[in-house]
Amino acid sequence: MELDKLQRDLKVSYNTKLDTIQERVSDVVKHVADEWSIDANRLTIHEIKTLSSTILDIETQTLHDEVESLLAQKEQIERKLERKFQSLQEAKYQIFDAMEAQLSSDDAEALAKLHQVKLQTIDLFDLLSEIVESAIITALEKDKDSEIEDSIHEVIKDITYEAIKEGSLNTIRIRKILSTILQAAIDIAEASPVKAKDILEPTLKGMRSGLIHSITRFKQRLVFIPIEAKHILIEDYDTIIEDLNQTDSLFSQVVQTQADESSQTIKDTLVKINKDMRYDLEELLRISKETADVMRDRFSLIARKAVNKADSALKSPTAAEAKRMGKQALGIAKTALDSALKSAKDAMDKKA
Repeated sequence: MELDKLQRDLKVSYNTKLDTIQERVSDVVKHVADEWSIDANRLTIHEIKTLSSTILDIETQTLHDEVESLLAQKEQIERKLERKFQSLQEAKYQIFDAMEAQLSSDDAEALAKLHQVKLQTIDLFDLLSEIVESAIITALEKDKDSEIEDSIHEVIKDITYEAIKEGSLNTIRIRKILSTILQAAIDIAEASPVKAKDILEPTLKGMRSGLIHSITRFKQRLVFIPIEAKHILIEDYDTIIEDLNQTDSLFSQVVQTQADESSQTIKDTLVKINKDMRYDLEELLRISKETADVMRDRFSLIARKAVNKADSALKSPTAAEAKRMGKQALGIAKTALDSALKSAKDAMDKKA
């Protein structure tokens, strides 16, 4: 059987006026048997595929067109959203630029406070690369060689801390933040290979310090989480505990991944720095494990308080009344069930 001819015949002979899909499919299968003298049970895999795909195309054409139309609308909306998002970000930039213009350029403390708020307000990952790049370039331009590393270390530590501290400590988010910061530093190091080590080493150490600072802050906040906010711990409890126990591995993985995507010179530099830092990462792992322990203890305490609160509620007059009504309902249900079973048994006995 020539499949092209079969397909053309099916499109012409398929009766869309019949009421149900079963009727339409039955009709076209009968047509194939009559017209092509082939039993439906003896069709080859290719003939069955042609038959089914042709029927599917005909039956689902309207739905297919609707899906295509909706997808086109979705893509159009996404493009509009992207443009609006960019406009929103630009408006935020303009507002902060106008505010910065009102501050004295010599007042480093006031500018630092404004930049901190800016970092928390404007889309994080859209701004992060720009801030890191600007900070490192400023350090390279203004500071003496002996002070460059200290300057870069401090600014990267602050940026890392501010970027991480207000959000979740889950692996995906932290990995993205660290990768974004490191990639921005790598871009500058690629353009200044002579100073690559001076840029990358304090960047990695600053990232580590900022991460430690963020986890320490989280640990301190855990102590003061009230029982009313227990869902904050419960919701991501297992994930956060697991992530905290592997922050050193996460850090090294970020460095290795970015190294693998860089030039050989930058890769060699990053790998060596990361290797030299492995003992320094012990502090990161220590504070992470301590935080995990505090979280376990706090979770256990909150769970015990919740149980005690539940026990107290169960002993209240309201709970006692509910318990009494529950027993009554159970008794009524049991009586009804016994009656139904007895009726069924009597009916079966009479039938026998």
